[in-house]
Parts: sequence; structure tokens; C-alpha cells
Amino acid sequence: MATKNEGLVKRDHVYTVSQVTEIVKTALEVAFPQVWVEGEVSGYKKAASGHVFFSLKDEKSVIKAVMWQSTVRKVAFDLKDGLKVICRGKISVYEPRGDYQLYVDLAEPKGKGALQLAFEQLKERLKAEGLFDEKRKRKLPLRPRTIGVVTSPTGAAIRDILRVLERRYAKLHVVIYPARVQGEGAAGEIVEGIDALGAWPGIDVLIVGRGGGSIEDLWAFNEEPVARAIARSPVPVISAVGHEVDVTIADFVADVRASTPSAAAEMVIATEEQFVEKITQYAHRLGELLRYAIQDKRSDVTNLAQRRIFQNFQVRLANLGRRVDDLETRGKNVLRAERQAIAEHKGAALLAAEKLGNVLVRTVGEHRAAWERLAAALNALSPLGVLKKGYTLVWKEGGLRLANRIEDIAAGETVAVSFFKGEFSARVESVDRKKLLESRFLKEGS
Repeated sequence: MATKNEGLVKRDHVYTVSQVTEIVKTALEVAFPQVWVEGEVSGYKKAASGHVFFSLKDEKSVIKAVMWQSTVRKVAFDLKDGLKVICRGKISVYEPRGDYQLYVDLAEPKGKGALQLAFEQLKERLKAEGLFDEKRKRKLPLRPRTIGVVTSPTGAAIRDILRVLERRYAKLHVVIYPARVQGEGAAGEIVEGIDALGAWPGIDVLIVGRGGGSIEDLWAFNEEPVARAIARSPVPVISAVGHEVDVTIADFVADVRASTPSAAAEMVIATEEQFVEKITQYAHRLGELLRYAIQDKRSDVTNLAQRRIFQNFQVRLANLGRRVDDLETRGKNVLRAERQAIAEHKGAALLAAEKLGNVLVRTVGEHRAAWERLAAALNALSPLGVLKKGYTLVWKEGGLRLANRIEDIAAGETVAVSFFKGEFSARVESVDRKKLLESRFLKEGS
């Protein structure tokens, strides 16, 4: 006998949960084999496997999304919560939970190119770490003997560098590390080159770069591994990437940025004429410093000589003054002879520069040693050292003659008493020639 509700419970076909999920999955994949979805990243999470999980949301809805590790490696910028993106992928169902989600195979930032965003993100991160700080950057060597170059061996950059170096100083040694400078794997080869040449014995400076191109062509020099390789280089690095308008992460990290590869070669070594001019300037400056130092010392000697306590040492001070004059004359003669040698032998400017450097170091050392000897002699002669300890000097005859013994003092006489700083006049009331100095010390000690 049929019940009243038999029509409502009639079962034409019963589906399992898995079957329903499979039907929905197939329908979604057929309807959306490839779809672009715009939204804001939310709940971003990167698993230990390298896969990335997040959601895309707008004002009304949320859709889950997943990006496999192989895709993550191809995305130039970093996904993060709050970033507006446009993702391409297919919509399917994660069967264990019955969730539908977007399987992303391409992601782009909304309103800004992916590479530009990646550039800005890496720039901010490395800046926060201090890799761009000027205090960590090193000066280029004045006269490098060996230069390392990391670039393409067939590009225009290496030809420009070698041409400039040859024109400026043909005897310079150049070690080239051939590396791809664009495309897949270029950043890795550049890093290998920087590390290899940085450890190469005798290399004084590195040039890392290439000619101009698009942002995609230059992208290897915006890679984080390249930036960190430049930062850890044991020798100064010149970044020479592209043209004047091209700016890369490598430029910010390098010790010096050159606008072009040719400009880098011009920076690394001066012409002989420039070198001679620079040496002449240094020699002139050193001569001036020596002259001023000697004038200061002569002034000190003159001031000391005018003090009352040095009146008995006029002859010795005069001898010291003559020795100061001799030292000044010798220093001037050395500098004059070396400048003349440089002017007469421009072709051997570099050798003359090295010789001058040695002479200057030796001359300054001799002067310093001479001043130390003079200072020691002056201190040995000077009563000021004794006066600093609390002793005094007693002068007779209006301060013209030093009283060395108690017998030199008479009662009723006016004397001048000099301390380390200042003096006063006094009238002697009485003189006791019998009292011993040590007896006073003994009384005070008891």
C-alpha cells in the first residue's frame, strides 16, 4: 500500500560524495579551462615544499588559490597579503575537502609591471639590511696592477673596456671571466665570476657589467644572488651596466657605479698625465704641511726662549733652532728633486710615483724621529718639568739672575719666585742657612 509521500522520496539515482565532487570538478574544468581572476591576496602562506597557498578576495567574495613550486620560481616579485594581482589559471576542485579553487600558473601585479615591482621589493629589502650604505663602500685603488672583468666575452662591453685600458695604460693586466649577461642562468654565472675573480691572487678591482638593453635584458643584475656576491667581494667592485639611464640593484650595492663599461675603464686607471698631476699635487701638499709644522715648532721654540727661565739656555736653544732650519731645507730639497725627476721623465711617471711615495714616507719618518729627538732634548733642558711637580725658581736682581744656593739670598732682599704658571715678588725677612731641607720633609711626613 503506497504512502501519501511516496512521490517525494522516489530515488531515480543515488550519488556518492566522490561522484558529486567528480561531476562538479569536471564541470568547472570544462567551463573554466583557463581564466584570469583579479583580486587582493589574503592569507598568504608558503609551505616547506615550496608550494604557495593564498586567497583572492574582493568586496563580496573569496576564492582559494594555490601555486605550485615550479610556478613560484618563475614569479619575479614576492606575493604578500594586501597586494592586488591578476592571476591566470584553471578552476578545479580539491576533492578531499570538496573546495573549489584556482590553480595559478601565472601572476602579475595590478597596475605595475612584475619586474618593476620585484625591483622595488628587493631594493627596499637590501637597503634595510644596509647593503647600500656608503660607509661600507671602498675606494678604488690609486694604481691597480690587475683588473678583473666579469662580462660576456663576445659583447661590446668587453671591447670598450679593453680599448680604453689599452689607450690609458697598456701594461695593465686584465683577467676576464666569461659569463652570460642575460637570459636563464645568467645571474648564476655572474655570481661565479665575481666569487672566482675576488679570490684570484693579485686582482685589485673588479668591473662587472654589460651594454645597454631592456629591463628584461638587464635583469640578471637585479637578481639578489648577484647583489650579495658584489657585497661580499673582497676587492672593490665597479658596476657598469647598460647606459646612463639604466639603474640596477648591482649599481646600488657596488662600491662605485659607472654609467657605461667605457666609463668604468676610465675610472679604474688614470692617464699618465693625470697621475703625474695628482702626484705633484700630493708632493706640494706634503711640502706645505711640513712647512707649516716646522713653522709651528720654530714658533714654540721662540716662545720658550723668551721666557725668563730659559735665559741661561740661549746657546743650546739656538743650536736646536739651527737643526730645525736644516731639517726644513733638507725636506724642501728632497721634494724639489723628486718633482723635477717626474717632470723630466713623464714616461716613467708610475715608477717615479712609487719612488716618491717611498721617499715621502722615509722623509716624514725622519722628520718625525728628528722632532721626537728635539722634543726629548728640549724637555731634558727645560725646568718646566720640575716646576710642574710643585717646585719654584727664585730670581735676584729684579729677575735677571737665578739664585742657585741659599748663600745667594740675603735678608731684606727682594726676589721673584716663579711657578710653572705665574710668579710673585717677595721680600726676604730672614735667612736660615743651617736648616736642612730633608729635616722639613721628615717633619711633614711625621
